[in-house]
Parts: sequence; C-alpha cells; structure tokens
Amino acid sequence: MSGHSKWATIKHAKAKTDAQRGKVFTKIIKEITTAAKIGGGDPSGNPRLRLAIDKAKAANMPGDNIKRAVEKGTGGGGTIMEELTYEGYGPGGVAIMIEVMTDNRNRAAGEIRNILEKGGGNLGAAGSVSYIFKRVGSLVFNKASVDEEKLTMAAIDAGAEDVLPEETTIEVMTKPDDFEKVRDALQKAGFTPASAEITMHPTTTVKLVGETAQKALKLVGNLEDHDDVQAVHANFDISDAEIEKLS
Repeated sequence: MSGHSKWATIKHAKAKTDAQRGKVFTKIIKEITTAAKIGGGDPSGNPRLRLAIDKAKAANMPGDNIKRAVEKGTGGGGTIMEELTYEGYGPGGVAIMIEVMTDNRNRAAGEIRNILEKGGGNLGAAGSVSYIFKRVGSLVFNKASVDEEKLTMAAIDAGAEDVLPEETTIEVMTKPDDFEKVRDALQKAGFTPASAEITMHPTTTVKLVGETAQKALKLVGNLEDHDDVQAVHANFDISDAEIEKLS
C-alpha cells in the first residue's frame, strides 16, 4: 500500500508544475463541464460537480473560469465528450489504469497506445488490470505541518478506513461515499489536506528500483501530460531514494 502513498505524494508535487503550465486547469474544466452536463449545474445536488469544483478551488482556478465551465455544461450543444478507461502495463510489469475524457476515441486509443509502447509498456484488454484497484477517497497531508497522532485519531473518529504515513506525507483513506464527510470533519478539526480526491488504490504493488523505476515514473508522467488524460493510476512501490532522484 505504501507505493500508493508515495505516488500520491508525487502527484501532489507534479500538480504544482502542471498548474503553472495551465495543464491542470484544462483537465478540471473538462471535468466540471461534463459533470454539469450529466448531473446539472447545482453542486448541492450533483456530488461529481461538487468534487470537481472543490478540485478547481484547490488548484486556485478563478471563480469566473469555474462559472463558465458550469454554464458550458448546462447550456446544451457543444462537443460531446466520451469517458473511457484504458488498462495496460508499464516497465517491470506495473499495472496502469488511464482515465480519459475525449471527443475522439479512436485518436485517443492510438495515442495512448503509442505513449505506452514508447515508454516500455503496452495496452491491455479491458479487465486486465482493473481487478488490482479499488475506488477510494484519498486525503493527503504534509507530514511536517500536522500532528500525526491527532490527525490519526480525528480521521478514525470521522469514519476513515485507514491512515497511511510516509516519510513526508500522511494519506487518509475513506470509502468513496464517506469521502466528503471525512474531509469536512478533518477540516473542521483544523486539518487541511494538500490534496483530496476520489481515486483508485492498488490492492497489490510491484517494487521497482533503478532504471526500471525511473522509466515507470517517466511513462506515467508522459501519460498525464496527454490532453485527453484526466488521471493515471499505477501500482508501483518506489523507494523515497528513487523518488528523490526523479526530483
């Protein structure tokens, strides 16, 4: 499980770089627009939209951008976005799940396959790796800024499933349906997460070292950089020393 917490840390650090390039805004706008189109523009009655807006605010997206994205979703017409999940493998046999939102499934499939193959991986059939992951709520806290014991007790009291400490972070895991309840309770108790999302957690991990670890990290980064990719989930376990090399 530790591999997931480390990956959550990497994603949090990478998000800062992505935000500077505007990458993260583009992906969140897609999510807001699609959520509003499917479930309506009122966040109080649309949990998916509510989470997307929370993610936008966490990324410091201007309120006007959020409003326009919601209006675009509820206005009808426009480009129809299709949500797809691709499954595959990376260096060292790492399982990878790739969540995509695209207006052209054939183009997306070809480009995702190309990125995987260039990065030492391959596209798998539907169901080839999805059984390794389960959907969870994830709240990641910077370890240096919280009292681990107090956070752990507050998380348990709020109904969290698990608390996973790493060298620099602490990840609180919840059932998807309990995510908002636990997040709100922790925030009320004075604990503000560095990142908070519904994500996929690996039930088994693959330990990677050296060049294989670096190749896997690079491949996942290249997948995340694709405009149609909303999220990437991997089941690698990479040491802090290897992650430090990447940094």
